[in-house]
Amino acid sequence: MIQIARAFLIGFLMMSGPATAQAIIRDAEIEQALRRIAAPILQAAGLPASMRIIVVDDRSLNAFIVDSRTIFVHSGLIMRLEGPAELQAVIAHEAAHIANGHYTRRAANIGQANTVARLGLLLGLAAAVASDNPGAGVGVAVGTAISAQRVLFAHTRAEEASADAAGLRYMIAAGTDPAAMLDVLDLFRGQEALSAPRQDPYLRTHPLTRDRLRSIRALAAGAPAPAPDATTLYWYQRMAAKLSAFQNAPARTLRRVGRDDRSEIARLSRAIAYHRQPDTARAMAEIDALVQMRPGDPYYQELRGQILFESRNYGAAVQAYRRAVALAPRDALILAGYGRALLAADTAAGNRAALDVLTQARARDPFDPRMLRDLALAHARLGQSGLAATATAERYALLGRFDDAQSLATRAMGLLPRGSPGWLRAQDVHDVAQTALSQQR
Repeated sequence: MIQIARAFLIGFLMMSGPATAQAIIRDAEIEQALRRIAAPILQAAGLPASMRIIVVDDRSLNAFIVDSRTIFVHSGLIMRLEGPAELQAVIAHEAAHIANGHYTRRAANIGQANTVARLGLLLGLAAAVASDNPGAGVGVAVGTAISAQRVLFAHTRAEEASADAAGLRYMIAAGTDPAAMLDVLDLFRGQEALSAPRQDPYLRTHPLTRDRLRSIRALAAGAPAPAPDATTLYWYQRMAAKLSAFQNAPARTLRRVGRDDRSEIARLSRAIAYHRQPDTARAMAEIDALVQMRPGDPYYQELRGQILFESRNYGAAVQAYRRAVALAPRDALILAGYGRALLAADTAAGNRAALDVLTQARARDPFDPRMLRDLALAHARLGQSGLAATATAERYALLGRFDDAQSLATRAMGLLPRGSPGWLRAQDVHDVAQTALSQQR
């Protein structure tokens, strides 16, 4: 079930700048496609297959890492790419940052840059006092901060160049066409400002794209250009179709695929577009055709459940989600959708079943704010106020609402037996929120 949730992405904080909340897209089918597309690259990089590839709901062209376990890719970049090899090139580049330990070193470099910047502020204050000229102090502080930036950016430029080279090696080892990395860099070159030659190259976190292209062409020369893997291409097409149909206007989607194309990917696009118009009858006709094509596919059953749920046909939605869970019992997002449909039906038996299903979903993926909202509702309906407060506190923490998270965690700790699992979860949230609030101040 595709959804957009406000989530707190703790990122690269340049010069002690504030962290920002960005929207992420959670969808079982898209995440399955990303796992399949990324698998050969991660294997070539020596990284675990359990690494997460998360889509950020942002139209700009970007991809980044914030830790050693997750790669973030903007939806705008995915929709501008031409095929799976280009997406694998993006993943390979970010995987190289992780495999080469750039995240750890970058954190140390940021700390060093911040230390230099803070020293600059102290020197600036001393200069202002000595000269009775506040402008002199500003000049020293800014000059020192810029020097700190130059040191840090030099590190990141070197890391980007090495990530390009390592990523290209991963692509070749994985049997992916290395020319796709050139195509991706061409795309970024087209986005660079026309005034780039007049910019200070030391104030860029990446080497100029033309320089990266020159290096990659030299490395890719003579490398084989294998044909795309059919399975990888199929999952890429499903992911791209679903993402595009949910992100773009329905009329645009219908113009692009037409109304007579009976292929699987066209039907998937039309099912979503009709649903968003909304035209439930046509949407159901398309999704029913997809289910007939692939009766064992859990993601089409899940999409069927989503269409029925959002059309307020909760009983039928429960049945569709139940079939999806039977086909993919370990998928946390499908479990969460099933629990949501059970709650919408709002029966005593359904609420008890929803609590069980949502508890399973949380155990498999505790970082889904919408699931946590539903879990809190299930606890509340069953009279479990303390656990409802804990789940809500966890949700607020993920959303970056640390004041609310701390308040709800305190309430939960007062309602639950000290040392119980729910109390310990609430204590963890309280401590995290307290630390985050102290850093913000």
